[in-house]
Amino acid sequence: MRTGTRGRTAFVTAVLLAAGVLPASAASAVADVSHVDGRLPSGATYVMDVPADWNGTVLLFSHGYATGPANPAQNAPDEATKNLLLEKGYALVGSSYATTGWAVTDAVPDQLATLTAFTDRFGAASRTVAWGRSYGGLVTTAIAERHPERIDGSLSLCGLVQGGVANWNSTLDPVFALRTLLAPDLDVPLVDIPDRAAADDAANALTSVVDEAQSTAAGRARIALAAALHNIPVWNQPSQPRPAATDWDAQQANQYEAVKGLLKVAAFHRRQEAEARAGGNMSWNTGVDYARLLGRSSVRKEVTELYRKAGLPLRADLAALNRAPRVGADPDAVAWMSRTSSFTGELTKPQLSVHTVGDALVPVQTESALRRAVSAAGSSALLRQAYTDNAGHCTFSPAEQLAALHTLEDRLTTGGWRGTDPASLNSRARAADPSTPARYVTYRPTPYPRPYDLAHPADGR
Repeated sequence: MRTGTRGRTAFVTAVLLAAGVLPASAASAVADVSHVDGRLPSGATYVMDVPADWNGTVLLFSHGYATGPANPAQNAPDEATKNLLLEKGYALVGSSYATTGWAVTDAVPDQLATLTAFTDRFGAASRTVAWGRSYGGLVTTAIAERHPERIDGSLSLCGLVQGGVANWNSTLDPVFALRTLLAPDLDVPLVDIPDRAAADDAANALTSVVDEAQSTAAGRARIALAAALHNIPVWNQPSQPRPAATDWDAQQANQYEAVKGLLKVAAFHRRQEAEARAGGNMSWNTGVDYARLLGRSSVRKEVTELYRKAGLPLRADLAALNRAPRVGADPDAVAWMSRTSSFTGELTKPQLSVHTVGDALVPVQTESALRRAVSAAGSSALLRQAYTDNAGHCTFSPAEQLAALHTLEDRLTTGGWRGTDPASLNSRARAADPSTPARYVTYRPTPYPRPYDLAHPADGR
């Protein structure tokens, strides 16, 4: 274990300032901070940063999916946000998780053990907030549901709050559509992927098919259909131009890049790792009506227009999807994923869940799935959701993240939700950090395409 003392940190900061390495705002956050690195019995590492003027609140940060082999502990989403939080007196803690990948069975106990280690060293906090981004939002929500006695509230940012079973079902649908409509004779496994080499081969083979299809109007229409089944937004990276409402070609061009990203990241490689943990395939499309699924999609209008432009009968392609041989799940694998990574919706402490509207990796419709579970469980009063008008996965500014945290803290202090509307959130964001964007907007996501939660016993039948 290594402890950084106040004097040594201040000295290092002074040296870095002299060299022009750190801006003044970063330096003020770094000075007078006790920094602790440690290791848990599980093998996971942890990191703690506690300012000398600690305000009594500890923020337990759960990081996103790590592919490995590097697996560092993290206690904040980014350096700029970290520095602002330290300046404001928050203690920041977080672990690496003992393993990488779909590591929820390691992540939850490792995060709780990190809290215990913090208390042993620094004393009890007056308030504990669990927060996390992306896969860390799933970990945070698992902590909120299963160990509410350890926290006062939770904050999920761009989280997989639809749960594991729903995530993998929704990841299956676009690749099933691509293979069925673009390359029905392509011999690549969509599930039960034996190893990483097989995942590489499958991802590369289907990506090549998609690249070739992008050169024709019919191919572009079918790629758009596959994207729609996953609710991939038409503006999904900050570097992309935001297309006009009826610029179908520009919309599809943006989705094409995201579809390839899905193939290269989640559809095969991350699936293979998750299947290895679950002991088999945990997703299925038996009984799915793809015409109905498209009808619920946020981008269905774009699909119909591109099919019309290509002179291609959409109804025929949807019928082909519905006739194609289906994928069945391994019941034991579904049970494992359901038990470890799906949610009851039963909140006992307040949670704020925030999403960008242009997220292709974890589409904003996950928030509809969370709302569905929480409403069925009777916990709606404890949940609030907010949205930022930006493209990309977890592309929040420091100002937006602090505004979300302060809004949750206000709920914990007063006992009631106040200022969760976009104008109030943007005002909080500008007050917290006027140098970065404040983009909260009024937004209502369409339904999640294939929800699965433990509050609805009929899900998956």
